[in-house]
Amino acid sequence: MATYTIYHNPRCSKSRQALALLEEHGVSPQVVEYLKTPPSPSELKELQHKLGLPMTDMLRRKEKEFVQAGLNEPGVSDEIVRKTIAEHPILLERPIVICGDNAVIGRPPENVLTLI
Repeated sequence: MATYTIYHNPRCSKSRQALALLEEHGVSPQVVEYLKTPPSPSELKELQHKLGLPMTDMLRRKEKEFVQAGLNEPGVSDEIVRKTIAEHPILLERPIVICGDNAVIGRPPENVLTLI
């Protein structure tokens, strides 16, 4: 059976919905509460590779830290984005579900079903 991991914020309704969908389909993922255990820049690089997205697509742009960290400026490097997310994990879009070499952002939550 495949191993699943969810980067989860229990206070987020979309994250809770994605986790519930996985469980309804018989998937018991490893839950990473990324606000308590932030991913390192190297883990974020691996996650980016699995998602196949630019780092900027992994950001929550409505958080105050987004502007405070200057991530709204043009030409911000992936390295800076990874470092900033590691320091301010609230900036990581959620939920993110990983299965093997693939990952999806669970917005909408039904996106996670593509991994099953």
